[in-house]
Amino acid sequence: MAPAGNTMSTDPNQAAKENAAKAGADLVNSGMVIGLGSGSTAEILVAELGRRVSATGLRIQAVSTSNRTEMLAREAGIEIIEPQTVDSLDLVIDGADEVDPSFHMIKGRGGALLREKIVAAAARQRVILVDPSKPVEKLGTKHRLPVEISSFGYHWTMSRLAPFCKKHQLRLNSNGTPYITDGGNWIIDLETGPIDDVEALQARLLAIPGVFETGIFLHLCDILIIGSKNDVTVKYKKN
Repeated sequence: MAPAGNTMSTDPNQAAKENAAKAGADLVNSGMVIGLGSGSTAEILVAELGRRVSATGLRIQAVSTSNRTEMLAREAGIEIIEPQTVDSLDLVIDGADEVDPSFHMIKGRGGALLREKIVAAAARQRVILVDPSKPVEKLGTKHRLPVEISSFGYHWTMSRLAPFCKKHQLRLNSNGTPYITDGGNWIIDLETGPIDDVEALQARLLAIPGVFETGIFLHLCDILIIGSKNDVTVKYKKN
């Protein structure tokens, strides 16, 4: 994993992600039990926390939202624990694919949406790290909406999802086989376009037999950190 501050990346938002990740790491104190998210910005966060564990003696325990994050965290010297060993988490730090002005989000391009939502719901405080490309006026504007489903009867589930989107497809690996989440499920990506009522859509999708979870994250962001090339903007959820 490239360390925070890596200058070799071709990602135009790399510096913004690094600044957001460092700001998120500043919220972590020794003795905390935290949730570690998934995705490119979360991986920079893991590297920064690992550096602090080594350099400053930071003592934390973490629950990971994906197998990849767990592997990177262990390599960085972060103690990983099983979720059932703690009642709750002090905070979770994760990224997002889109975030609207109400702090609602679309997550799951990396395929870890079910575990990310379970971990976020168990945290007393949720911190989301994004670069300037992620804020939108309406969810669904830039990215497809991932829906995690059972592989059993998936064709029936897909047909029931069809009325809620312009187009949908089963997520596949590069070799053409179905993408399998860490939980052993499949993902359908919905092209919704801008979503007018995310809460209503969430409820309707979750009512479909075979749907385990959607990438719509409601009320699961307390602090939004938006990185830029030279700085960060921190926004707090309104009560």
